[in-house]
Amino acid sequence: MCQECGCATGTGEVHVHDGHAHHHHHGPDERSIEVVRDLLHANDHAAAHNREHLARHGVVAINLMSSPGAGKTLLLEATIEALKDRFRIAVIEGDLETDNDAERIRAKGVQAIQVTTGQTCHLDAPMVHEALHAIDLDAIDLLFIENVGNLVCPAGFDLGQQANAVLLAVTEGDDKPAKYPVMFRAADLVLLSKSDLLEVLDDFDPERAEEHVRALANPAPVLALSARRPDSLAPWLDWLEAQLAEVSVPAEAAE
Repeated sequence: MCQECGCATGTGEVHVHDGHAHHHHHGPDERSIEVVRDLLHANDHAAAHNREHLARHGVVAINLMSSPGAGKTLLLEATIEALKDRFRIAVIEGDLETDNDAERIRAKGVQAIQVTTGQTCHLDAPMVHEALHAIDLDAIDLLFIENVGNLVCPAGFDLGQQANAVLLAVTEGDDKPAKYPVMFRAADLVLLSKSDLLEVLDDFDPERAEEHVRALANPAPVLALSARRPDSLAPWLDWLEAQLAEVSVPAEAAE
């Protein structure tokens, strides 16, 4: 993991069970807490700047998060196909290496800015800020930020987005929200991706996945979809349009 977010500094409560009723525990040390606090403070300052910048241009930014291979890029390709005639779209792609996903997005006729993070396991607000300067924000309505595939670190970093959408592939296990509560607690929308595979899977229950989300006191919608089945995308597209409508409402009308 990276040295940037604190996941390599032992900042969390750690409980170790050895399977024989022995329990070991250690918590964060004072120095680690201070390092992470300073890091997050600087990130939040940059995120506030990003949010103000995006709002000034009337751009809706969606932070798309998931584990690796959950289908973020495939979903973006299908979403672009569905919305490209109605909304102007751009994408910021975050990956440790390569610009493979950005090339896939560009092939759809949409601007994609690649952020290569090296050993950093998430995007942060300064990275997004730099990418924003490569985009003509007056020329877009909707910005997708495809975060690095990781169910841990991205959840801790505000990027200045309007909303978080978290993908949970049905091939991963319906208990992921219970195992990764910080990520799923931060979700404004949970997408059960690759749902076409439910026909051949007997170990993923969408209702159980939603129950785990609700156990986190998160009322976010939980939608099943498949990027390979355009007819299943309607609730996701409706949600995006609702996000866009919020921004398009004049401030005086919203008061």
